[in-house]
Amino acid sequence: MATQKMLKFVSLGKEMPEKRKASDRNQDFDEIYREFAAEKAAEQASRCSQCGVPYCQSHCPLHNNIPDWLRLTAEGRLKEAWEISQATNSFPEICGRICPQDRLCEGNCVIEQSGHGTVTIGSVEKYITDTAWEEGWVQPVVPHSERAESVGIIGAGPGGLAAAERLRRAGVQVTVYDRYDRAGGLLTYGIPGFKLEKPVVMRRVEQLEASGVTFVLNCTVGVDLSFEEIRSRHTAVLIATGVYKIREIEAPGSGARGIVKALDYLTVSNRLSFGDSVPEYEDGSLNASGKRVVVIGGGDTAMDCVRTAIRQGATSVKCLYRRDRANMPGSQREVQNAEEEGVDFVWLAAPKGFSGGTEVEGVMVQKMRLGAPDASGRQSPEVIEGADYVEPADLVVQALGFEPEALPKLWGVDELTVTRWGTIKADFRSHATSIPGVYAVGDIVRGASLVVWAIRDGREAADAIIDSLGHAAVAAE
Repeated sequence: MATQKMLKFVSLGKEMPEKRKASDRNQDFDEIYREFAAEKAAEQASRCSQCGVPYCQSHCPLHNNIPDWLRLTAEGRLKEAWEISQATNSFPEICGRICPQDRLCEGNCVIEQSGHGTVTIGSVEKYITDTAWEEGWVQPVVPHSERAESVGIIGAGPGGLAAAERLRRAGVQVTVYDRYDRAGGLLTYGIPGFKLEKPVVMRRVEQLEASGVTFVLNCTVGVDLSFEEIRSRHTAVLIATGVYKIREIEAPGSGARGIVKALDYLTVSNRLSFGDSVPEYEDGSLNASGKRVVVIGGGDTAMDCVRTAIRQGATSVKCLYRRDRANMPGSQREVQNAEEEGVDFVWLAAPKGFSGGTEVEGVMVQKMRLGAPDASGRQSPEVIEGADYVEPADLVVQALGFEPEALPKLWGVDELTVTRWGTIKADFRSHATSIPGVYAVGDIVRGASLVVWAIRDGREAADAIIDSLGHAAVAAE
């Protein structure tokens, strides 16, 4: 009987949840997709082919059991669908909103490959977990028994929070240290509300607090508290700081006012959504209102910046990227959303410098063409001589990616081994570092990556720590 509910991709077309009109969504920072209704979620889930080798699952970093929870959704068994969804994912409602499904699960859907249009996996995942919250199925973690051992986690982003949740399930005591005044890391201050509304993040943080996780906020390691002091307080330490150092453009005029960093710009905008008073917004330095804005970069952070500038009332917003649309690293879905909202993409264009003296007035642009593939297989951009021009700009946002901070130097721990890129060197299975009892996960190990990979790392590291604590307990007996 179950299969009769499925395999409907032949008769049912792909449908996304209704998207708010660009003219409406440009006026606020609310999420742009409406919720699936129950019957529509079941209908779209029923399109799954229940294939023998589920590529959607194998291409999900968390290996979520997608076919099973799609089938259960199609059958109206939502609580069971949610239980399977959350068994492998600490924060499915967040992944359903911000994962680049077009590059992961949906992009590898078998029926997509056969020309029928992918199952809308992310939207169904979001629907399942939002329903779970509304119905009260999502409850704080209550471990079977408490353990004496404690773990200190440095960084309250997705990797650290996923590890904290997993450790509390095992009864381990957990303290999370973070430099910001709110937990969540980039989920809170880096990703705009139109992709991830902040109450979605805050209710997870509140649930972790109710589960017994202690948060020490406004705490910069190496300044307010030393790394060694944190180590002395805990049985094990997990580093999950992420990467926050922005790659800056070194070119003539790059020190002019009006050239800003992407994370600074996005953080200010997100603080406003909490009702914070933000001087940098009020004085106009990190406010796009009435300005010609140029964003430099082609990743998801660049997409967040251009779409934020539109909502702040910029007179024009242009995105410069040195390759073409097909070779950009950001989500194609995000590019489409940005174009609908009024962003102008300038492909094959790279900054050469900035005009205007102390105040930026324009970006000196050199036109590019794609040449031979580089080591990654992508075509390398080459300069077209004599095609330079100036793109007028009152605000320039640098969104060229992130690099790791020099943690061994900042924290005074020379024994913490890093790679030649400055990321922490950690075992790819246990996530153990060169220091006994110290682990590391997420972007500080991988380099700038996806939230879903940080969640996977956090869960794996928590399991490795729990395993090591078990061995320690045996050794102590």
